[in-house]
Amino acid sequence: MGVPFIDLKAQYERIQEDVNAGIQGVLEHGKYIMGPEIAEFEAKLAQFCGAKHAITCSNGTDALSLGLMAYDIGPGDAVFTTPFTFFATAEVIALAGATPVFVDIDPKTFNIDPDQLAKEVSRVNKEGKLKARGIIPVNLFGLAPDFDAIDAVAEEHDLFVLEDTAQGFGGLYKGRVSGSLGDISSTSFFPAKPLGCYGDGGAVFTSDDDLAAKMRSIRVHGQGSDKYDNVRIGLNARFDTMQAAIMLPKLAIFPQEIALRQEVASRYTNALSEIVETPFVPASYQSVWAQYSVLSDRRNEMQEALKKEGIPSVVYYRIPCHLSKAFDYLGYGEGDMPESERASKRIFSLPMHPYVEPEFADRVAQILSSI
Repeated sequence: MGVPFIDLKAQYERIQEDVNAGIQGVLEHGKYIMGPEIAEFEAKLAQFCGAKHAITCSNGTDALSLGLMAYDIGPGDAVFTTPFTFFATAEVIALAGATPVFVDIDPKTFNIDPDQLAKEVSRVNKEGKLKARGIIPVNLFGLAPDFDAIDAVAEEHDLFVLEDTAQGFGGLYKGRVSGSLGDISSTSFFPAKPLGCYGDGGAVFTSDDDLAAKMRSIRVHGQGSDKYDNVRIGLNARFDTMQAAIMLPKLAIFPQEIALRQEVASRYTNALSEIVETPFVPASYQSVWAQYSVLSDRRNEMQEALKKEGIPSVVYYRIPCHLSKAFDYLGYGEGDMPESERASKRIFSLPMHPYVEPEFADRVAQILSSI
């Protein structure tokens, strides 16, 4: 059998008794929608990341949509984001009727480049065709972007910051926990994420009482005083009680798993630094290592060599969002985002989870060095 890219089975074996007990508890009380485990999980999530409010929802995409809808984003609005991310980050902007404006990445961190961001915001404001409203920076592969610089741009131009920490929840930025770095922050509990459930799920975070109340309303069809009092257009975006019961024991061991991820990443870096370009983590940051992604001009050969040895590798992201067919209408083309395009041709990710065996990094290094 091949090596798992993400080993959810090893994690389950560690917390099997608590997970099963949680599921059984839901089966016994029968409150499958918005049961008591939801409130318990939300309280512990908020405490973990330092946000005042945590609001669970159906998936990471809906989490982003909740954030945009809380700011009444719509036609004529411009929202700035990176093209080097999963499609959903930009998709939700278009779904809201607004216009995604892409900003190229820092080639070292793969995150949105604050200097390019400032230029793009100024360009949009000067042209006057769209109203600049907000920024969605992405914590790519588990690493936060430069929020101090992003926040400076946001403050200068009166923009909101919606942190997309689907891959980065639990990482650190200058002592602050990801999930509390934006005016609103969003995350995903897709099973492959560092903190993932056994299905779909997500959450939004904020310390603004009014935004929190609005997102709670939007989450359930825009409800007011009760579910038949609809005060705004909303979504059906509730988190599942069963998943909350599963996530409680997962969250309990999450700090230990983050520490284990640091060890795995360190072993990879020590073994591979002379063979490929290994990830860069700035001082005073801590990645949560959703992925361990490396760069090489010989990517295809290396991936094939790993495959022959039963070791999976994945390319995130082969097509940057600005070159996706779905965004043809925006008018971007080859060469518009050179750093994102360059990375997409050279990057690949190796198996990453807390339970990677200590000797595995040396095995990968031996295979890649033969290339």
